[in-house]
Amino acid sequence: MKTSTLTIRLDKDLDELLTKASRRSGRNRSEIAREALRRQLRISQFEALRQRLMPFAEARGYLTDEDVFAEVS
Repeated sequence: MKTSTLTIRLDKDLDELLTKASRRSGRNRSEIAREALRRQLRISQFEALRQRLMPFAEARGYLTDEDVFAEVS
């Protein structure tokens, strides 16, 4: 797999959290940062899709998550 390098600056608190997470999990800091970035990007994709679909859902009476859950449960 081809990879690329990204350099970011972390404030002291975030750096400490990342280091603690690395020690706790036994994974290196890069693995944890990649996983966090991947998760955040997926959440952003989901939210963008949700925003595009909301007008269609609202037109059909789905105004809340509970409306959807009630329909599919």
